[in-house]
Amino acid sequence: MQIPIILIGPMCAGKTTVGEKVATKLNIPQCSMDEVRFSYYREIGFSKETQQQIREKQGFQGMYAYWKPFEAYAVKRILEEHKHAVIDFGAGHSVYEDIKLFQQVEKTLKPYQSLFLLLPSVDKEESIQILHQRLHQITDDKDVFELNKHFVTHPSNQKLAKQTIYTKEKSADTVAEEIISCISNISKE
Repeated sequence: MQIPIILIGPMCAGKTTVGEKVATKLNIPQCSMDEVRFSYYREIGFSKETQQQIREKQGFQGMYAYWKPFEAYAVKRILEEHKHAVIDFGAGHSVYEDIKLFQQVEKTLKPYQSLFLLLPSVDKEESIQILHQRLHQITDDKDVFELNKHFVTHPSNQKLAKQTIYTKEKSADTVAEEIISCISNISKE
């Protein structure tokens, strides 16, 4: 079996839920980047105070830009520490506007064949609409909606993913089984 199994995609794509299902079915650990990211960020100088100052002066986009080098570092660190797990990335951990950061993450992820992008639909606009409906259940922040639209339309996820799984109208169990089937096929190659 090809491990770790890495799930990427925009917010509310189901990465954590599906990751838990895959981990349970394969009887391996599951690690969510959102649970460990700040401990990795602090290893290279992340400061909540600096984050807050940037957000107050530059808004959400400034804070997002501040996170990017820390996110790239966290990708490397989570893969070092969780070699035998299902890992679901935070939505921003696979999208990079800075080409150097993207290339760093691309190089880090290159050896991993079990790297799946989760999206609701092959149609980007439909994916955005479905994800917006899901996001409305947890926030009304317009910045978050715009950022998630960016995560769907930016080419980073498609360039990094080895396979894309479309999840519209599928249960988390069905998506998990599809991922496990893909992993089995990768292992046979």
